[in-house]
Amino acid sequence: MGGYLAAVRSDRGLTLRQVEEQTGKEVSNAYLSQLENDKVKQPSPNILHALSAIYGIDYIGLMERAGYLNAQQSPTVHKRHGRAATFADIDLSNDEEAELLRFLKFMRSEKKQ
Repeated sequence: MGGYLAAVRSDRGLTLRQVEEQTGKEVSNAYLSQLENDKVKQPSPNILHALSAIYGIDYIGLMERAGYLNAQQSPTVHKRHGRAATFADIDLSNDEEAELLRFLKFMRSEKKQ
């Protein structure tokens, strides 16, 4: 969960403080840092909801990652926001998806130079 959240935040070009501001201080930068470093394993659903809104990612997917739901319990079939079509049918682990996001960030930074 932590690596995924860090990768998504980084991909969105947001700092910890910017996320804190955009959530109306519902998610403090210190708490988000703890989440991203896996010091907090299961944030509350309202924290996940705030992050999903800021990052533009699927709330149900975050609930699954946090262990509140499993795929069979999900109320709707969801697609992952922003996932490249080439990876839509591949069941990536959370770590693999986070690594792909880090690589994408690297590739985008190379293009800017």
